[in-house]
Amino acid sequence: MKQYGVALLPVVTLWDKPEETKKNKARETVSAIGDELLYGMGVRIIGEPINGFYPVVTFYAYPGFVKQDELYLLSLEEMKAYEDDRLLVVNGRYVDVLSLPRVQGVRLASLPKGALIKVLGPDSEKKGWVKVELLSGETGYIRDQYLREKEFSQSYLWKEILPQSEIVDEMDFRRSVTETAMEYMGTQYRWGGRSTLGLDCSGLTSESYLLNGILIYRDARIEEGFPVHEIPKNAMLPGDLMYFPGHIAMYLGDCAYIHATAKVGNSGVVINSFDPASPYYRADLEESWYASGSIF
Repeated sequence: MKQYGVALLPVVTLWDKPEETKKNKARETVSAIGDELLYGMGVRIIGEPINGFYPVVTFYAYPGFVKQDELYLLSLEEMKAYEDDRLLVVNGRYVDVLSLPRVQGVRLASLPKGALIKVLGPDSEKKGWVKVELLSGETGYIRDQYLREKEFSQSYLWKEILPQSEIVDEMDFRRSVTETAMEYMGTQYRWGGRSTLGLDCSGLTSESYLLNGILIYRDARIEEGFPVHEIPKNAMLPGDLMYFPGHIAMYLGDCAYIHATAKVGNSGVVINSFDPASPYYRADLEESWYASGSIF
């Protein structure tokens, strides 16, 4: 039985109900997007289709609904085998898979940062290229500079225990997670997004941690069962998280933080400060900042 699925499109929407729109408190029609899956990411199907949507849970324990035709279905054995394949993570803002190991090749797919791709091996004739296999079975090529190791596991899908990578050096991890967040600088704000095409506040923080092997809660709050716990605000170090009502940011040090914000005139992934003397000071956020969190 095919109880698992893998995202077939560069970006697959995870809806919070089995339809694309909903009514907000003002009775306006708004998007029902809750999150996004990136190409190659897996889910577990947890029920029968509803209106063409599968109810699913992601490998980082986030529930939602995905359109049936946007998943490549797998059995448990196939999902485990897929996870055990040589999967690497796309590490460019938007990266082409080409039919040949040269720039004149036909574009087979374009994948955002964070997508997963099966690597078959380096090309023996063209330095700097690796051969990859798409879910369609087609093979193509990506420049090796646009790939990074996959540091997270998707085993929650069948074990229902959140796997976390071992952190050998705390300061190395803090440096890596903040550098990862910085790679999204300038990306537009997108409600429910988690890619270089657009992301929201918790999309930025959760994806930055995920790419470094740690699965934190997808939404902007400290949630029991996930590794982030509350710490004193004055104990923050780079990589720790700052919580506001309905919003989250990552601390960079020296009073600066990075976040994805929808604020008019300062929208997207930007750096702000809680130092009143800084030109990047956000008084509204400092006043509503109610907690800080850390995995350490």
